[in-house]
Amino acid sequence: MKETEDPGQVQAYLQKHQLDHIFTGQLKPLLSLQSYDPGEHICSKGDPSGTLYVLVKGKLKIYTTSAEGRTLIISFKTPLELIGDVEYIQGTEMLNTVEAVSPVHMIAVPYRWLNKYAKDHPPLLHFMLEIITQKFYRKSSFLSLNLMHPVDVRLASYLLSISYDESDPQFTGQLNTVNLVDTANFIGTSYRHLNRVIRKFCQEGLTERSSGAIIVKDREGLSALASRNIYE
Repeated sequence: MKETEDPGQVQAYLQKHQLDHIFTGQLKPLLSLQSYDPGEHICSKGDPSGTLYVLVKGKLKIYTTSAEGRTLIISFKTPLELIGDVEYIQGTEMLNTVEAVSPVHMIAVPYRWLNKYAKDHPPLLHFMLEIITQKFYRKSSFLSLNLMHPVDVRLASYLLSISYDESDPQFTGQLNTVNLVDTANFIGTSYRHLNRVIRKFCQEGLTERSSGAIIVKDREGLSALASRNIYE
């Protein structure tokens, strides 16, 4: 993670995403810009919470881990999105693990400054409420729909999510084969079944195994199979 307090960069993102009226006054100079490379964790489940993050560039993967060590993907996020908002309101530790999929920029502001300068600022409170309600709506929809889709649809959606970032045409990701057990857990299937579906995708020309990775070869074909991305 790299951090800069360059007010010009922060202001450019505030203007781009129309956040000038939300982060105002004495709070604005306290904002910093953090950048993360693909695969870096912004936070992990159970970490102490203390910072509100605003995703202004890139794509995030959000997942949780059970007491038995199983992981389950919750969603992928693109701007605008908040990380640490529910924890700020509830005063809890981090609920999920958040990882950068593509190069990510986050505006960060510590909770202590929010409490001091913006605790009763209506635009900020309204913004947080809107984001939080969207999260719970999407989570409810995801939980009801995810396991109802066949594994090939879930895998197609997952591959599209980790391989592309619509806001960054230069980014092309891939699935490392050493992570296939995690991938099976993420999408709710067995490792054996996942490999069967990958072989099918390769035979159909949708993907290719190369140098220890699964590479998307036919984005349009995967998109047609997924219909709509159930993780985004």
